[in-house]
Amino acid sequence: METMNVKIEGMTCASCVGRIERKLNSNEYISKVNVNLATEKGQITFDNSGVQKNEIIKLIEDAGYQARTTENSPREKMLRLRKEKYTLILSAILTAPLVVPMLFMPFGINFHINPWIQLILATPVQFVIGSRFYKSAWSALKNRSGNMELLVAIGTSAAYFLSLYLVLKNLDHLHHQTLHLYFESSSVIITLILLGKYMESKAKLQTTEAIRALQKLKPETASVVTDGSEMVRKIDEINVGDVVVVKAGERIPLDGVITAGESEIDESMITGESVPVPKKGGDKVIGGSINADGLFKFRVSSVGSETVLSKIIRLVEEAQAEKAPIQRVVDKVSYYFVPVVVVIALLTLIVTLMTLNDLELSILNAVAVLVIACPCALGLATPTSIMVGTGQAAKSGILIKNAEALELAHSIDVVAFDKTGTLTEGKPMVSGMEYFGNQAKDVNSILFSIQSNSEHPLGSAIVNYLAEREVEKLQVENTRTIRGKGIRAKVDGKDYLIASKKVLAEDFSDASVKDFVSSKERNGETVSLLIDDSSKNVIAAFSFIDKVKENSIKTVQELKSLNVKPVLISGDNKGSVEKVASELGIEEYYSEVLPDEKSDIIKNLKEKYRTVAMVGDGVNDAPALALSDVGFAMSTGTDVAMHSAEVTLMRGNPLLIPDAISVSNATYKKIKQNLFWAFIYNVVGIPLAAIGLLNPMIAGGAMALSSVSVLGNSLLLKRWRAKSGE
Repeated sequence: METMNVKIEGMTCASCVGRIERKLNSNEYISKVNVNLATEKGQITFDNSGVQKNEIIKLIEDAGYQARTTENSPREKMLRLRKEKYTLILSAILTAPLVVPMLFMPFGINFHINPWIQLILATPVQFVIGSRFYKSAWSALKNRSGNMELLVAIGTSAAYFLSLYLVLKNLDHLHHQTLHLYFESSSVIITLILLGKYMESKAKLQTTEAIRALQKLKPETASVVTDGSEMVRKIDEINVGDVVVVKAGERIPLDGVITAGESEIDESMITGESVPVPKKGGDKVIGGSINADGLFKFRVSSVGSETVLSKIIRLVEEAQAEKAPIQRVVDKVSYYFVPVVVVIALLTLIVTLMTLNDLELSILNAVAVLVIACPCALGLATPTSIMVGTGQAAKSGILIKNAEALELAHSIDVVAFDKTGTLTEGKPMVSGMEYFGNQAKDVNSILFSIQSNSEHPLGSAIVNYLAEREVEKLQVENTRTIRGKGIRAKVDGKDYLIASKKVLAEDFSDASVKDFVSSKERNGETVSLLIDDSSKNVIAAFSFIDKVKENSIKTVQELKSLNVKPVLISGDNKGSVEKVASELGIEEYYSEVLPDEKSDIIKNLKEKYRTVAMVGDGVNDAPALALSDVGFAMSTGTDVAMHSAEVTLMRGNPLLIPDAISVSNATYKKIKQNLFWAFIYNVVGIPLAAIGLLNPMIAGGAMALSSVSVLGNSLLLKRWRAKSGE
């Protein structure tokens, strides 16, 4: 299976989206289609053994739209917007004289423009400027469907040709008889719709502001050290392993590791962290962040699409292209919307003609019905909210992978936390060490040698602790990690095991070992043992402490204020977990949990509650993250955890979790508001138009206003602020 992203031009409403999706889904080799009206993009998953990319483009074109795999540049988007502006101005200039008589009518001044002049002014508006409506309507009819353009084309054509009929019917009396024509109605409707579309396009550019802001973070050039001298190169000419110089105030071009110098780095646009982060030799730097102070050199570790910034942009783009579950309901409604409106318009025409015997009034009422019923707002209601919501979240360091996660997060009932690295610092320190019948120097050498290659936080803590003492590094063989339990290795021909007490019987043969373990666990410390794997005798025991993160208590309080229940799940001993839970105010917690048991606990929580989220940062959290309804992964953790989660938190601040729920709440609220306004325009407007209480021109204005109001309401999401940044 392969996924391609396509830029689609020519879509105007939710019906267009449905038509493209139905056309693509008719191909048996295309398994998934997501078309987004707001971004004008499609995401298509297909079997490349049965259908090729050029054939998919052809299918979209057959549906009546233009498609390509390359994205419009910012310059192209601005040129397109400028073209829309000039078309609107021309339409307004031609329409204005037709409207002037109407402006004087309230003051008792009645005059009429010559019918021939009206015809000359209205014709280019109807058939040149308005040709886009006819082209799109014809494509819709060819594909046996309807769209907004079809409604506009029928409505304005009815008003135009009714006026033309009246002119031709009264040719002999044009110079001495005042004719009431409707050229101004058709022209004003087209002009107002163009105004609405122009405002809509401008607003759409604002909804994609987050993506454009991230793209601007990429510098075009960088200073590369070559043979001792600096050379300026384009970014795409730089390779992994090259050494780059970054001066104060410059933007870091790519990801890498500092080799010389030190500085403070502003990573706010990447992680949402407002305070500059101190960096020195050996520390990682992220492309797109700013060197706030000092000069340093770094070795490039990733380029192109593999950089953190590129991955963030891709993640946000994919989330914005995704379709939220609630949008699928809207798509079903819009599929039947246009045909139903056409039927209502016909019924209006027939009933009005039968009851009032007035053909002109009957046609005008039918035109008003066609024009007011615009499915544009329906199509924009959900995707525009999703776009602004994911963009605001990304600015705060919350990367949401898909629209479903953004929509679902607002209904979370329970957040299950892993302890180490999420609520605690994840940087344990050795707090105590006890030796049983062996020389400390020998034991230290064994421990240091086995743990030197370990990436586990406890292993790193032991290495850091012993590195301060004179320790001899020994030859280690057959190192094997026992998932969730410990590490096994051979040193100088002997087998050793570093693990928790869970690997042994609860009742230790050595009372002093039992006393050490019990006393440390009562203090909430984590205990590990060095065991002779042959005799199962404990050679040494060592305990660790891990501080609770500064914002963990506030995180739990914020979750409770959102009516979300926090739960703690950890592989640590009961005393350690109980201490952290008590400190944070978490009532439900699980200790000494193996990795596969975490998944079982998530299953049980899902049965007990409606929507369950999991927060983790390690490989052992991946199954539980995947099983939860919404998975949160700390970017300070492993790649496996991040791939398994729906939401990635770009910094280790747990306050980002209630922030993610908060932005989901705000986004879902906007979606519901938008759908209400989109429907209310039609629910109120169509009956008023049908009974003749809505002039076609007012209907055109209301239709344009409906889309703009929905977009404006979505843009209000930009006022949302993350509490983690306060």
